[in-house]
Amino acid sequence: MLQKFNPKNENILIHVGGELFARDEAKVSVFDSVVQGGDAVWEGLRVYDGRIFCLDKHLQRMQDSAHALAFKNIPTVEEIKAAVFQTLEANNMTDGVHIRLTLTRGTKITSGMDPRLNQFGCTIIVLAEHKAPVYDKKGIRLVTSNIRRNSPQFLDSKIHHANLLNNILAKVEANFAGVDDALMLDEHGFVSEVNATNIFIVRDGMVHTSHPDNCLPGITRGIVLDLCKQLEITCVERNISLSECYNADEVFVTGTMGELALVQEIDGRAISNKSGAAILSQLNKAFFEMTKQEGTLLPFA
Repeated sequence: MLQKFNPKNENILIHVGGELFARDEAKVSVFDSVVQGGDAVWEGLRVYDGRIFCLDKHLQRMQDSAHALAFKNIPTVEEIKAAVFQTLEANNMTDGVHIRLTLTRGTKITSGMDPRLNQFGCTIIVLAEHKAPVYDKKGIRLVTSNIRRNSPQFLDSKIHHANLLNNILAKVEANFAGVDDALMLDEHGFVSEVNATNIFIVRDGMVHTSHPDNCLPGITRGIVLDLCKQLEITCVERNISLSECYNADEVFVTGTMGELALVQEIDGRAISNKSGAAILSQLNKAFFEMTKQEGTLLPFA
């Protein structure tokens, strides 16, 4: 899976630090913390037919992450919303859009790690692109990474930070293996998540997913848990071994960028739906119904 340039994004306007810039002119300072240490938090948002799906949940997570990292002068939710709406309106974007929303610790007075050098407040970046879900509808292939997913002993995944080297190293392995993404285990050898998504397996009519210890408790993941309750599908959070993934009836991943996507293969083992389960199909149908009815309306649409 390799994303491609969309010509519709050639002349987009990007919000950086309170101003809109053309694509080729959108830049942050070399003194910004995101450049000097990956010191930022971010969210991925998706726009469906005039609505930003789960906007309030994403912005609450952004606020929580910034607070956990002790950012100062954090913009309010309303200020961040205004920047997002301004960017979408300037680009006449109302559907089929993915937004990469970043909040950095801001610009430093001189280079260095110390957050006390950040004396100008946070920097908001709103990058909105015309972008369909990135995964092939036929399914994706995974390989298990040698890189273990960070545990809270080192860097808590519940902080949605922009220092993604742990995940990027796993993605590099997937690229060398010629597959779409990498499955990451925790320090005990149990399945944690995929480098960019959460993972679920289906076996004997039940849905299983990893404990949100090392993995990010993703917003789309939470929606799937809620949908299982609504559809009266048993769903369990527990430790999952690799062999259980190989032998599952269905395996799928979840995330804003790719929605709910089928996994066809893990480590060369085809996922064979021996029971004929159609749980992913049920969940996908319910998910897309949600996207039609829920979300924050764009004030200009």
